[in-house]
Amino acid sequence: MYLNKVYLYGNLTRDPEMKSLPSGAKVTSFSLATNRVYKDKDGNRKENTEYHNIVVFGRQAETSAQYLKKGQGVMIEGRIQTRSWDDKTSGEKKYRTEIIADAVQFGPKGGSGGEGAGSFQKDSSTPAPTSSVPDLDTIDYGDANINVDDIPF
Repeated sequence: MYLNKVYLYGNLTRDPEMKSLPSGAKVTSFSLATNRVYKDKDGNRKENTEYHNIVVFGRQAETSAQYLKKGQGVMIEGRIQTRSWDDKTSGEKKYRTEIIADAVQFGPKGGSGGEGAGSFQKDSSTPAPTSSVPDLDTIDYGDANINVDDIPF
């Protein structure tokens, strides 16, 4: 059995670009940045950024182009694909590795507005609904110190 599955969560580095194939199908492409934070051998905090080329087809391509903006968080589920072609100007072989998205899940919108992807504007004359969900109590774990040597794995 073979498996080619990718899950990414990151921020768009540019606004999506939508194009149409000769068949009429919509294709949207954008770039996604993911960060990795780690400590080097000296204990210094390091950050590494990877950039991924994302391609979306069909109805998801249309909604991605319409609603996604630069800086917005998004989760991508898809597969890795590498294309190759001969460059017309130099004649050399070119390669491009892309993530072909099967599912696109919008995250909170970027910017200083503070609105999430699920937020909406509503008429101020409509009263706000009251919540029937009670406040949840917090769990008190006490002041127990955990020794790393006591963890069984």
